[in-house]
Amino acid sequence: MTKERVALYLQDSHDLRDGLDYARYAEEKGFEAVWQAESRLVRDAIVPMAGYAAVTNKIKVGSGVINNWTRNIGLLAATFLTLDDLAPNRVICGLGAWWDPLAANVGIDRKKPLTAMKETVQVMRKLLNLERVTFDGEFIHVKDIELDVVYGRREPRNVPIMIGATGDKMMELTGEVADGAVLNYCVAPEYNDNAMELLQKGLDKSGRKMEDFDRPQLIVCSVDEDHDKAIDYSKMLLCQYIAQQPHIAKASNVSDEVVHQIQSILGWPATKEQVMKAKDLVPDELVLKITASGTPTEAKAKVEEYKKRGCTCPILYPVGGNFKLLIDTFAQA
Repeated sequence: MTKERVALYLQDSHDLRDGLDYARYAEEKGFEAVWQAESRLVRDAIVPMAGYAAVTNKIKVGSGVINNWTRNIGLLAATFLTLDDLAPNRVICGLGAWWDPLAANVGIDRKKPLTAMKETVQVMRKLLNLERVTFDGEFIHVKDIELDVVYGRREPRNVPIMIGATGDKMMELTGEVADGAVLNYCVAPEYNDNAMELLQKGLDKSGRKMEDFDRPQLIVCSVDEDHDKAIDYSKMLLCQYIAQQPHIAKASNVSDEVVHQIQSILGWPATKEQVMKAKDLVPDELVLKITASGTPTEAKAKVEEYKKRGCTCPILYPVGGNFKLLIDTFAQA
C-alpha cells in the first residue's frame, strides 16, 4: 500500500508507562512521529519525549507544543540538543505562545508575543547550529554563549523548529521564521483555508515555497466501533478546552452562550464529575464539525478533509480508552 504520513499525539489521560508502549506500537505500525503535549499544569513534555526517544528507533519525537516563556533560551536549546543526543535527527521542537489566564496565573506577562516568539526562534536556531551568540533583544539578552559540547557531537543539530500558531499574526510569523507550522486542533477543516493564506504571506517574506514548508496538524480523534460512544468521548474533552482555553474556543467558533454554560459548571482544575455534567452541553454537530470522531471509517474520512485543506501530516489526538484501535485504524505498516 502507499504509505501516508500520520503521527500520534499524547497528552495526560494515560499512565506515562503506557505512553511508552503507545510510542513503540505507533512506530511498529508505521507512524512517522509521536508528539507530546504540554499545556495545562499537569505533564511536562520533555520527560515523556525522552522516554519515547529511548524506547524507539525510527519514529520522530516532537513537542506539541511547549511555551517559549518559562525556559530561558540557553536551557531551551540545551534541552533539545540533549534530546537529539538521545535520538539523532528524530527530534522536533514545537513552540507555542501559551495562553491566558494560565500564563498570567503563574506570573507570566505575555506582552508582545510575536516579538518574543521571533527572538526565541532566531536565537535557538543559532545555538543549535553550535554558533557563538550575542543577542540583545526585547526579551532575549545573551552575551557570548554557545552550547559548549565537549564530549558529544560537535556538529549543527537537525532539529526543526515549528510554531503552533492560532492567531492570524502568529500564523503569518510562522510562515516567515519557522521550519513548519503545527496547525491547531478543535477547528473545522475550513479553518485551514485562512491559515494557508496567512502562512503564504509569511513564506513570501522569507522567499520560500509552501510545498517546502511542513504543516502537520493536531486533530482530535475518537475512534470506536460504536459511533455514539466515540462522540461522547470527544464531548468530554471538548468541554474542557472550550471552558479553559479561550483561544481554542475562538478558533472553534463556539457560541459565547455554550462557553458560558460550560464555564458555569467546570472549575479549574475540573473534576471528573464536573466534566461528566458539562459534556452534555457540547452539541453533537460541534463534535462532528471540529473533530474526527466516530467509527474507524468515519474518523478516517474526516481526517482526509483536513489533508485536502493543507494538512501535510495528521497528528492524531486519541480520545477514549482504546488508543491501539486508533493506531490500528491509521496504520501504515
